[in-house]
Amino acid sequence: MPTPQTPPKTLLIACGALAREVLALIERNGWRHMELACLPAKLHNRPERIPDAVRAKVRAGRKRYERVVVLYGDCGTGGELDRVLAEEGVERIPGPHCYAFYRGLDAFLSEHDAEPCCFYLTDYLARHFHTLVIKGLGLDRHPELLPLYFGNYEKLVYLAQSADPELERKAKAAALRLGLAYEQRITGYGGLADFLRQAS
Repeated sequence: MPTPQTPPKTLLIACGALAREVLALIERNGWRHMELACLPAKLHNRPERIPDAVRAKVRAGRKRYERVVVLYGDCGTGGELDRVLAEEGVERIPGPHCYAFYRGLDAFLSEHDAEPCCFYLTDYLARHFHTLVIKGLGLDRHPELLPLYFGNYEKLVYLAQSADPELERKAKAAALRLGLAYEQRITGYGGLADFLRQAS
């Protein structure tokens, strides 16, 4: 059994899009009692599959860990992920998606209400923009679909976790590719770091 000096062995179940940032936080803070298990980021293309995939990871994790914590927003599951986690008795980071918890939930909602026509990138999405957005939506094969997907957007907002000039270059190129205005907002790890500190 853990003592006050020995935190419980904790499994963090996260979207693969958060892996780099979560591992950096674990390393930076010396949270040796925490281990990470990721589900594929491509599940965001089929969000109805996320709840059952998370449930399977939770149940498998209980065999080896004293505590399980989930690092997913609702991510388009329409409340189904929260229903599954309530049944399993597992906590998740609050918020609808990673944009909100990187920026801070209140700040994100306020800014999004003021500018609802923004398309968002994180470091992960900037890094993998061509694969996840251009190829993922078939725009490499059917460029005529671009106005259908992005015609209602006005601005690409890069919510940057790191001050990386190469990622900023990629984010600017993504905005140009989509025909959108560009803005960068440095978030760091935002609410992800805060939540993990509380969970530690």
